[in-house]
Amino acid sequence: GAKSALLLKGIRCSDSMSTVLKDMRSVQSPHAKLLSKNNQIIPFDDTGQQSLEFLTTKNDATLFALASHNKKRPNNLVMGRTFDRRILDMVELGVLQYRSLTDFGGLPKKRLGSKPMMQFVGDLWSSDINLKRLQNLLIDFYRGDPVESLILSGLDHVMVFTAAESTMGGQETKPLIHQRTYYMKLKKDPNGGKAPVPYLTPSGPDMDFKIRRTQFASPDLWKLAMKQPVVGKAKKKKNQTTNIFGETIGRLHLERQDIDNRSGKKSKALRLAEKIEKAEENAAVESELGREKDEMSNEFKQAYGFAPDNM
Repeated sequence: GAKSALLLKGIRCSDSMSTVLKDMRSVQSPHAKLLSKNNQIIPFDDTGQQSLEFLTTKNDATLFALASHNKKRPNNLVMGRTFDRRILDMVELGVLQYRSLTDFGGLPKKRLGSKPMMQFVGDLWSSDINLKRLQNLLIDFYRGDPVESLILSGLDHVMVFTAAESTMGGQETKPLIHQRTYYMKLKKDPNGGKAPVPYLTPSGPDMDFKIRRTQFASPDLWKLAMKQPVVGKAKKKKNQTTNIFGETIGRLHLERQDIDNRSGKKSKALRLAEKIEKAEENAAVESELGREKDEMSNEFKQAYGFAPDNM
């Protein structure tokens, strides 16, 4: 099923970063839980990671986001995930600009539990190793319930992440990432095409951020975490189906049987009826034979003048 996310506040958390967490809960609902109290957690410290592992295990969550604000790292957001109840990877983001859901009041919003369409724009997503891992983390964070297929009417919002190069004082710095969210409504193609045309409306939340620090898993741990469990496919049972009521219906194939000459055990009533029927048949046959004998005797007497019994 969908992975649950735990959203929590750090030692100090400003109102703007609290709003970020609330909007993340709205976007990920119903698979997100927001803790209201502040936590004495430093994410990149061993003690802080132990606290995160304890809280995620206690709340049955594999994803987490911790928001904080201080002079050294203002508007700080740490996103991460766990594997086997241990921290797998973490990315610290510095939020530079943010527009919350309330800034888009009156505009249509996504439905509860709907899956987003996610688009990653820019070559940096494929060339920068940090952005590759961040892309994987963002997909894991917002994908929702895994499904095998989707209907077009179930798609109602798009999340676009654009990675752009950034410079400061003529020197390149860490890439700037723009997150934009749009409400999507499918309408009939005015040109007569069969596929519907999406119409996008900004719905928020929108955010601009940069990567500050990262802690990614080692190659061996990452390979272990990416390993998919081997699930044995259930063998298909021949000549067996299940109807709409959940009942199992089977079909047996047997050799052709000769049931015409096969006699089974009969009850006492059937045996008595058969005996009576046979006695009636014998009496009818004897009566018919006696009648034929009398007719032949009369014919013989008329022809020869005496009965055959007198011979």
